[in-house]
Amino acid sequence: MADIPRVAAEPKPLPSLTKKIVSSGDENKDEGLDFNEFSKYLKDHEKKLLLTFKSLDKNQDGRIDLTEIQQSLSDLGLEITKDTAEKILQSIDVDGTMTVDWNEWKEHFLFNPATNLQEIIRYWKHDSVLDIGDSLAIPDEFTEEEKTSGLWWKQLSAGGMAGAVSRTGTAPLDRMKVFMQVHASKSNKISLVGGFKQMLKEGGVMSLWRGNGVNVLKIAPETAIKFMAYEQYKKLLSSEPGKIKTHERFMAGSLAGATAQTAIYPMEVMKTRLTLRKTGQYSGMFDCAKKILKKEGVKAFYKGYIPNILGIIPYAGIDLAVYESLKNVWLSHYAKDTANPGVLVLLGCGTISSTCGQLASYPLALIRTRMQAQASVEGSEQLPMSQMVKKIVEKEGFFGLYRGILPNFMKVIPAVSISYVVYEYMRSGLGIQK
Repeated sequence: MADIPRVAAEPKPLPSLTKKIVSSGDENKDEGLDFNEFSKYLKDHEKKLLLTFKSLDKNQDGRIDLTEIQQSLSDLGLEITKDTAEKILQSIDVDGTMTVDWNEWKEHFLFNPATNLQEIIRYWKHDSVLDIGDSLAIPDEFTEEEKTSGLWWKQLSAGGMAGAVSRTGTAPLDRMKVFMQVHASKSNKISLVGGFKQMLKEGGVMSLWRGNGVNVLKIAPETAIKFMAYEQYKKLLSSEPGKIKTHERFMAGSLAGATAQTAIYPMEVMKTRLTLRKTGQYSGMFDCAKKILKKEGVKAFYKGYIPNILGIIPYAGIDLAVYESLKNVWLSHYAKDTANPGVLVLLGCGTISSTCGQLASYPLALIRTRMQAQASVEGSEQLPMSQMVKKIVEKEGFFGLYRGILPNFMKVIPAVSISYVVYEYMRSGLGIQK
């Protein structure tokens, strides 16, 4: 008797969508689909696609048009422009009528394992994980399926590990940024080469990683608090249960970022002090905390808090606005067969938007760092935020607020690249399918 043909998942690697199709239909868990399993998968998948099609077809005329796509996505809290909706429609519309019938819908999604509207939105709009050492961006969105299945914590774990490796890889540039923010001025010009020579002379090669330990250690609590706070703020701010609009998402994200920063801020202060420390000044994080507490009191752990919180709004707002604008520009000019920009375009958009966010919030970041470091710098005045800004502008001009921005920009591309590569390896290791 002839063998029944099989769709195998191994031995050679298959694209992630194929893997998901195989895992969805593989009832006997033998890592392959026989003919019966494959037929059943197609029938079940087609039923789910039909339900989704009907939920999009608001007027029940058998076709999905532009307004119905916009309305359906808006109902899920995803506001899109008319141009973006047109690109989505064109990527599915085969006959050029600017409407999608059931056959076009089925042909487009039959071999994409998206079974409901939320999954199909994820197909159109991919997420990217970027870490540039300043965790001020709006938290990632997770679907109900990801939350109930426990997939969310795997994604957060993958992102946390990516951030840890990324920050460790770019720590020398981060230390140089802090060093220049605090010590550089018109009368004390510090070049990149000169600054690194000074650090190496004072503490050797390992001194380039001072402060990195606490910078990595704060990723886990900050991410966890921000994610949990974001979920609560979304519920409080949402005008309709189960839906959240773009401006509500921005407000929830900013408040979640402020909550997380408030909780872990003492670690931010210690990171700055440890980064700037001289050889033998502190034996470690706990020694640093003990000495700050004894010499300066509890208030010292919140120095620079106000400029830090104020910096969240311009960073997150500009990051989100620039990211969406760049993505929409790409869709308008370059999307042909699909509305999916692809990972390289999204990484590029994310890098540019993060950089723009940093550019806008950098003066506040510099003021924060100087206030955190005040007591540890010999002869430094203990100034409040407004007086410090005034003094810097008077003595060094407006660009004095951008001291250290060169090494900060230099670490963006390697930080994003390392973060992305590690994140993909972690996703694979934790069994997260794209």
